[in-house]
Amino acid sequence: MRILFTAIGVIAFSGTLFAQAKAPAPKPVVNPVVVSPAVVDPASVAGPEAYSYKADGRRDPFLGLIAAAGSNAVAASSTKRADGPAAFLVGEISVRGIMQSRSSLIAMIKGPDNKTYLIHQGDKLADGVVKTVTPQGLVVLQDISDPLSAQKQREVRKLLRSLEDAKEKL
Repeated sequence: MRILFTAIGVIAFSGTLFAQAKAPAPKPVVNPVVVSPAVVDPASVAGPEAYSYKADGRRDPFLGLIAAAGSNAVAASSTKRADGPAAFLVGEISVRGIMQSRSSLIAMIKGPDNKTYLIHQGDKLADGVVKTVTPQGLVVLQDISDPLSAQKQREVRKLLRSLEDAKEKL
């Protein structure tokens, strides 16, 4: 049995050596003819604008992942944001106070424009929705715009007494 496998191995190895021995000799390098730029017709040279990508249901590999995530990402960047709290991103707001109304809690937030706004549970922000208002702060469901992420939303807690405020007072 060993002799059979050894014979098969020798035949296979000698076959590759035989193929290498009959490889064609490389062609001699011919010096290319240099053409002056005045002779070249610019219309005959295809530039990057001549290329067109046919998607056929695939993502264009030359576009960034965020731009290729869909029309929502492109439309969100090109459209004007709404006025008031609906225009603010979750990272742009800070909680300044919590008030008790007859039926629920209301949060006072400070926007990037240094103005104070009142928001309730269910109010929309530019990239999320206020899930609940608690005596300690806000819980916001933030939309994740990363196309590679399995999660589409995450909970962000914006506390009334943040660590940043505590550091500023020291």
